Amino acid sequence: MPLTILTDSDVRSLLHSLDRDDILALQHNLAEALHDYSTGTQDTSGCCSANQPQRISIPSGNGQTTLFMPARTGTTTGVKIVTLASVPTPIPSTASETSSISSHAPTSSAPSVKPSMTSSQATTPRGSLTLLDSAGTPLGFINAEELTAFRTALASTLLFSRRQKVHSITVFGAGKQAYWHIRLALILRGAEIHHINIINRSFATTEPLMREIYKSDDWTDLRNANDKLRFSVMSGEYRDYARLLKEHVRSADVIFMCTPATSPLFPAEHLTSSEGRKKGRYISLIGSYKPHMVELHPDVLKQAVEPDHKHHHHKHAEKGGVVVVDSLEACLREAGEVIQAGIVAEQLVEVGELLMVRKAAMREVEMGGEGEKGLKRWIEGGNVIYKSVGLGLMDLCVGEDLVTLARDRGVGTTIDEF
Repeated sequence: MPLTILTDSDVRSLLHSLDRDDILALQHNLAEALHDYSTGTQDTSGCCSANQPQRISIPSGNGQTTLFMPARTGTTTGVKIVTLASVPTPIPSTASETSSISSHAPTSSAPSVKPSMTSSQATTPRGSLTLLDSAGTPLGFINAEELTAFRTALASTLLFSRRQKVHSITVFGAGKQAYWHIRLALILRGAEIHHINIINRSFATTEPLMREIYKSDDWTDLRNANDKLRFSVMSGEYRDYARLLKEHVRSADVIFMCTPATSPLFPAEHLTSSEGRKKGRYISLIGSYKPHMVELHPDVLKQAVEPDHKHHHHKHAEKGGVVVVDSLEACLREAGEVIQAGIVAEQLVEVGELLMVRKAAMREVEMGGEGEKGLKRWIEGGNVIYKSVGLGLMDLCVGEDLVTLARDRGVGTTIDEF
């Protein structure tokens, strides 16, 4: 069995070569693995939760933490080892800027924004993923930096792909996670997206992201996806920060929160008030991964799981009564928003289970039955919150597919007799 080695440069090159069909194929495989994780047993599926050990965390004296994330699929066993830096404390900036940029004619304008979050290359997980076949023979060794951000965005966009409206997207953060959420959104639904609003702690740390989007050949087709596509960037100190933040949050059809924040990035009232509840949104929370970390105010999650008594006097978007998670067990243990909102297991549903329930309902509709019409309405147009803390299974599933693609496309280094 040959061993395929993929450096960070190899992974980045391979990921940027993927087209929409490739992404959909990867999403399908990931959805199947997550479904087996949620519903399978050791007798029926290698991906079942019983075969996925809890990750091990080892703190170091310099404030860093190393995570060991073992996992198994039906054909592969592996472990991802990554080191995460301590979460930095946001530092108020005296400089302030905003820019509003079209996809065809970049322009810039006046100052902006109170510090809202932290985004830094220092917070990017660094490490590797090792894959073994069913006999224990090494088959892949992959740099995990780009892979981690990509697989997180790939899972996050599973539900995004099913939304009816994605015209306006607000992104908190400007690191690798934000990068891949924006890129996959444009690959999957670029013709329908009109506004991408990026909110970051400082304009300087947003520059690398915007330079990639506007200067890199890898983004040429995406930045010209349609004539209406516009980007805006908000950062720093600005007297109108509160108004602009509320506008970006309330106008959004989709909110991607990609920061290691330790306090909410905007007031709960932006979404919990009658005005905030009129519009259905898909909100993806992937940045926080410890009990003290939160990006979204816990009150928003509390409202999402409250019984809907239908006694309100205003028209509100439909809610599902649950928060969607990648892993029920892991989120109850590690997700700050879930823990601080006091949410219990009965108020959570795993994305792998939800996707397949929807698939079964759609099949029933196609065969003339009623299906789960309320579930379909909620997933496609209601208020849906997805919280992810990450699973080793995601890395293994996507990593296995990348090794196959790399061998087919001649990317990376192959050692025939390892």
